[in-house]
Formats: sequence, C-alpha cells, structure tokens
Amino acid sequence: MHFWNPSTIELEEFRPGITSKAVTGNQLIMVCMRIEQGREDLGHEHPFDQCGMVVEGRIEMFAGEKRHILTRNECYFIAAGERHGWKTLDEPVTLLDISSRPGA
Repeated sequence: MHFWNPSTIELEEFRPGITSKAVTGNQLIMVCMRIEQGREDLGHEHPFDQCGMVVEGRIEMFAGEKRHILTRNECYFIAAGERHGWKTLDEPVTLLDISSRPGA
C-alpha cells in the first residue's frame, strides 16, 4: 500500500520539463507529475484508459475534437485508443494520473 501527499512528494526527472513519481500494481499505474510552464504534447494515443486530476495549476487538454482548460480539482478521462495531448499555460501544473497497465 502506498500513501502520497502531492504537495510534499519527492519527484524525479522523467524528461526535460517533467518530474514524476510512479507506483505500479498488477493492473494500474498511478503517477504524480509536475510539468513546467510552456510544455506541450501535440498528441498521442495508447491502447489503455487513462484518467486523472489537476492537483495544482492549469493545463489545456484535448481528446479527439474536444479541448478544455482544466484547473485545480478538475478531472479528465481518456478512453483507450483516443488521440489526446496537452499544453501547459503560464504556470507549472501538478497532475495525479492513473492508467491501466499495458497488457493488463
């Protein structure tokens, strides 16, 4: 069992501009990540569901044709196979992201 406080968790460099910490189980992956301002993912897709919540900051997300700016305590759900991406705005964002493990 794991317990986290997103405000105090120690994150590690994942890729430039993104720090994160992940816990994996048999079927799920839970990730706390912080993305610096001005970063962007132009879009990707994967064969598993993904959902999460904005812990702090703001982020613009798109899934399919839908776009939305999410703020603190707002959630998202992305169905398996749906093209999606994001863009951080004028401040860093912290997310709690959960997805099913590939092949689970």
